[in-house]
Amino acid sequence: MVEPLISATNVTRTFGEFTAVDDVSLSVGSGEIVGLLGANGAGKTTLIRMILGVLGVSAGEITLFGEPPSRATRARLGYVPQGLGLWDDLTVQENLDFISGTYGKDAPELPAALGAIRTSLVGGIGLGHQRQVAFAAALGHTPELLVLDEPTSGVDPLSRARLWDLIHDAADRGVGVLVTTHYMQEAQQCDRLVLMSQGAAVAAGTEADIVKGTSVVAVQTARWHDAFTALSAADMVVMLAGTGVRVVGVQPDAVETALTAAGISGTVAAARPTLEETMAARERAS
Repeated sequence: MVEPLISATNVTRTFGEFTAVDDVSLSVGSGEIVGLLGANGAGKTTLIRMILGVLGVSAGEITLFGEPPSRATRARLGYVPQGLGLWDDLTVQENLDFISGTYGKDAPELPAALGAIRTSLVGGIGLGHQRQVAFAAALGHTPELLVLDEPTSGVDPLSRARLWDLIHDAADRGVGVLVTTHYMQEAQQCDRLVLMSQGAAVAAGTEADIVKGTSVVAVQTARWHDAFTALSAADMVVMLAGTGVRVVGVQPDAVETALTAAGISGTVAAARPTLEETMAARERAS
């Protein structure tokens, strides 16, 4: 059996009486992209810090490359933190030289798209370029594993797509990837998912595995605003897709009853759930 690059087994982390991560397990293998999904505050970053070994576990076990996290195991991975780990008052090249030097490596060659800003201060190049530089720094020592904490947060859709191209290129070369995000649509880019809510792993598997069993009802009506208000008042989980109303975790007859009571007509039908809707249902249940 091939040893996973990351193995976290029943990991818990408490801060006093507060439980930030509660009995979470996950693994990442070579060439695999595993998405750690959840809203802000779900416990994703705390789990990442334990995996890196910069924060101890309160219970459970974590191994990197088959052994406890250490300076030696961290040297075999590339890490992009939420804050990017770059120095604003150094140039792009100086950042790459410094970061690569900590691994005993020469700085990587910059992608062509970044060549023109080699001598620019990182603080003045914009978030999209900063994230590309952070990726270049993380990949510069040819790591076996990438750990990416909200790597596309705050960038435009085109920049986000380019960063995901880099992630897929790394996985195609056999690099394992653990990526955290609160963008549910990015889940489709991952091979497997772990969905976190309030510190716990509430679902794991492929996207199809996770959404299976979640009921969603789609409502089409000219009075979509009134429908949204009435269904929310009936204590249902209600979301919008354009002007379409979607109700999570209930059956069509319950939605029809609530709409009739409010004097609203429209079409009601079962619909395929999304990850975001599944997450909303699980948040309500927890």
